Amino acid sequence: MWKQILGKVPRKSQKSDSDSPRNPSPGLNSSSAGGPAAKKASAAVFPACVIAGIKPLLAFKDVPSSEKMNLFISKLSLCCVVFDFTDPMKNVQEKELKRATLLELLDFVSQSPPKFTEPAILASCKMCSVNLFRVFPPSTRSSSSSSGENDNDDEPTFDLAWSHLQIVYDFLLKFVTSPSLETKVAKKYINCTFILRIIDLFDSEDPRERDCLKAILHRVYGKFMVHRPFIRKCMNSVFYRFVFETEKHNGIAELLEIFGSVITGFALPLKEEHKIFLSRVLIPLHKPKSLAVYFQQLSYCVSQFIEKEPKLAGCVIKGLLKYWPVTNSQKEVMFLGQLEEILEIINMAEFQKVMVPLFWRLGHCINSYHFQVAERALFLWNNDQVVNLIAHNRQLIVPIVFPALERNAEHHWNQAVLNLTLNVKRMLAEMDDALIVACIANYKEDQARKKSEVERRKEVWERLENAASLLPVTGRTAVLVSLV
Repeated sequence: MWKQILGKVPRKSQKSDSDSPRNPSPGLNSSSAGGPAAKKASAAVFPACVIAGIKPLLAFKDVPSSEKMNLFISKLSLCCVVFDFTDPMKNVQEKELKRATLLELLDFVSQSPPKFTEPAILASCKMCSVNLFRVFPPSTRSSSSSSGENDNDDEPTFDLAWSHLQIVYDFLLKFVTSPSLETKVAKKYINCTFILRIIDLFDSEDPRERDCLKAILHRVYGKFMVHRPFIRKCMNSVFYRFVFETEKHNGIAELLEIFGSVITGFALPLKEEHKIFLSRVLIPLHKPKSLAVYFQQLSYCVSQFIEKEPKLAGCVIKGLLKYWPVTNSQKEVMFLGQLEEILEIINMAEFQKVMVPLFWRLGHCINSYHFQVAERALFLWNNDQVVNLIAHNRQLIVPIVFPALERNAEHHWNQAVLNLTLNVKRMLAEMDDALIVACIANYKEDQARKKSEVERRKEVWERLENAASLLPVTGRTAVLVSLV
């Protein structure tokens, strides 16, 4: 890398530098505004980038207003060299010089600069691209833990180059949101390719980087209306690949957080494109094992859709029942929590379409041997809105859930679940005592019928065993041997 960089420097500079130390003097911070040591470091490390006679290491305050944009471009070109941060002792002073220059650029765009020219916009996008867009190394985490239930326990991975990356991200955010940036000109350079690379960076393992990307992409979505459909399409592609192919991506929570604010701005009635996004992206996102990592953001997005168009509640509940976890208690508790949020805002017509399969599933949850699942299902009866829905449709709902309540009262091992079960039974009896009496009678009849079937089946097997024991054993004839 050094040969490539030094090859770009004029021969006079190389000759003069050969007589001096390769590294500048220790007082780099004080010389970054244009001292001789800083100039030598610049000549030795960075390509020659003088525009219209402006030296890149001059301070913005030392040049007239007419030349500030040229100096801005020169400093941007100066920062297009990327250093290796795996060795903390390598190019220490050069790295600090670049960092000081990045801070100058950040300060310049933060102070309402003059209108950005097209070359300045091009240079800014190029500097950000060179420093930010990169291929991430393979994940150091094991495949078992990266897609399992314990993602929250993994220690975050921090990028070694963050001291530079953070300033570049702050610069890009200030640049995009600056009133000095004209959208009509900037959209030529902050284009689809640039945005796609930004979205690719969301797979970073560094949570600080994902937070910066989230703020930047949200601002880009708000400022560049022409790119909004493309941004949604790219995000959809990330979600599809995550759900149906890899189930591995570090930025799902941040992308969903952006989409949550986007959904609030959807006009009514909702477009078909947005309804398809709900049914084909958001609902299948409940399937992966790592749901806990992004569940809060996902639940918020789904609630936003239902608040905008209540008719979608039935579609969402059917989707939850389709992807309901049967071997993952942690996910089952999350599903029950989201279900309660939906039932609080669902209307009666949509509820009646899904109440039968819904309460069959809730009956299984009530009988779960995992006490947290059973508790969470029984806590639904503490919600006044849910109780109101049940009361208006008790003739269908109570006969479905009552057998589950009886089984809990008779056999469940957890005392807290047992107490909650008795409270729910008492509440249903107060709601409609005659219906509960009928349910008790039906439950007893059903239990008697099941008991008689078990006894009849036992008798049949006993007759078969007796008949088999009387047959003579000849050759290779199979024989039923009693283990008692």
